Amino acid sequence: MTVFGSARTPETHPFYALAREVGAGLVRLGFTVMTGGGPGIMEAANRGAREAGGRSVGCAIKLPHEQDVNRYLDRFVVCDHFFVRKTLLLKYSYAFVVMPGGMGTLDELFEALTLIQTGKIQHFPVVLMGVDYWGSLIAQLHRMVTERTIDARDLDLLLVTDDVEAALKHINESTVKPFGLIARKVRRPSKILGESSPKPGPASAAAPPG
Repeated sequence: MTVFGSARTPETHPFYALAREVGAGLVRLGFTVMTGGGPGIMEAANRGAREAGGRSVGCAIKLPHEQDVNRYLDRFVVCDHFFVRKTLLLKYSYAFVVMPGGMGTLDELFEALTLIQTGKIQHFPVVLMGVDYWGSLIAQLHRMVTERTIDARDLDLLLVTDDVEAALKHINESTVKPFGLIARKVRRPSKILGESSPKPGPASAAAPPG
């Protein structure tokens, strides 16, 4: 499961706590949590996954600021280009949880929606966490339906909620049974990045969730 969101969200922000809860919840369902590997929301989701005893991976990118690899990762890659990173984040996931974020998060969200809408990837669930934050975007999507630039059915690709348990239920019902997924025992290092054990080497790709 990929969690998207802002790199700028501080640890003290409620969105950080929400993303941490989401990461832990996805692990309880039996999934690997994957993010862009950076700070902020990405760190929070990875942290929640690690704290819940699950697997946590990241697809980071080389940037002059904001994108240091967070320390809550079992495995990670560092990409030179956004399109490579985005492909990895989309390719290995059965669902996408979109936390509050900026332009990069919107890019990732609409890439996922476009691929689902056009049948380039399967009908994976897309969950927007933060009803108030995403309210203006949802209003714009309804305007697009009115203007017939998208179809009303495209709105069904999204679940918008503040309720983590509702999000997890939707993801579980839309992935586990439809795709025949089976949870497996997690094997990962006992240490997190930044502690005394050596950092894990870059992975060629994140393992598929399950």
